[in-house]
Amino acid sequence: MTRISGRIVTPGAVVTGHLDLDGPTITAIVPDASAGADVIVPGFVDLHCHGGGGHTFTTGDPDAARGAAGFHLRHGTTTILASLVSSPYELMLAATGAYRPLVADGTIAGIHFEGPYLSHVRCGAQNPAYLRDPVPAELTGLLAAGGGVIRMMTVAPELPGALDAIGLLRDNGVLAAVGHTDATYDQTLAGVAAGASVATHLFNGMRPPHHREPGPVVGLLSSTASVELIADNIHLHPGMLAFAARSAGRDRSLLVTDAMDATGMPDGRYDLGGQEVVVADRVARLVRDGSIAGSTLTMDGALRNAVAAGLSLPEASAMASTTPARLLGLADTLGALAPGLRADVVVLSPDLRPERVFRAGIAVE
Repeated sequence: MTRISGRIVTPGAVVTGHLDLDGPTITAIVPDASAGADVIVPGFVDLHCHGGGGHTFTTGDPDAARGAAGFHLRHGTTTILASLVSSPYELMLAATGAYRPLVADGTIAGIHFEGPYLSHVRCGAQNPAYLRDPVPAELTGLLAAGGGVIRMMTVAPELPGALDAIGLLRDNGVLAAVGHTDATYDQTLAGVAAGASVATHLFNGMRPPHHREPGPVVGLLSSTASVELIADNIHLHPGMLAFAARSAGRDRSLLVTDAMDATGMPDGRYDLGGQEVVVADRVARLVRDGSIAGSTLTMDGALRNAVAAGLSLPEASAMASTTPARLLGLADTLGALAPGLRADVVVLSPDLRPERVFRAGIAVE
């Protein structure tokens, strides 16, 4: 048995005491006021990540994907989706096949395709050469090849054929996300009605809100969709992060990194989907037009920034673990600290810096 002591962040409260692990499973939470000051949270669940530690998910290379997942695991992310940017269909199909073994062995939890069915007007750091309207034959081919590996796809709901594509994704158990969109408020709600259940990095890559045309941001916050929030203090001002999280509530808000391979690496020049990116002082921007190009964020940093923005530890922890686990359909297995769940645990210092990480009860080296 392994015993971890400190301030245990449970779904309902912070309990000072001991967290007991037996093999891969949490067995008990034992209150003890003298247990210590370390902060114990569930392993992070990141639904939107393109890479890290000099490794990328975007090329479909399994070795690079293992490197990226390993980098983020050391920062506490015990469950991760491999996010690809807009790409040719051939690359999407090849990556789907290449990543199936990584899903089978638990390295990644699945694939997130951020595109290519996105708005040219709101493409952000997506490569405009690969953007296109939804192609039913592509979707059905990918889903057939994936065998359940594809877990999420971002779609702009205003595109021709987008609502049918969203419905197809929903019917096949894939999370349909609204993002990189110039949709109106009504078009956004139509996307949610068709089956979209997530907002890809809310505010970023979206038509801005206006009091006479609320657009996708207000539409998504007003709907049942969960909303991704990049808590790097670059994509979102801390005040906007807190506003969005409180508007949606912690059961619909989730922290994501949108990290690229430059995360944890020196400033310099990198590649994202065939486009040159320059990273300076943690900020990644496209060389061609200066658009923000993903982030250099890790999930432990996202948690710290959310708490610094005024969210409570239980709120921030739920957004980093519990809510995304539920979206993936894994809430009965992981995403919280409770007896019977998988022992995915991050031990943080009092200032919320990672000290130890456990995945299924095994300490990460």
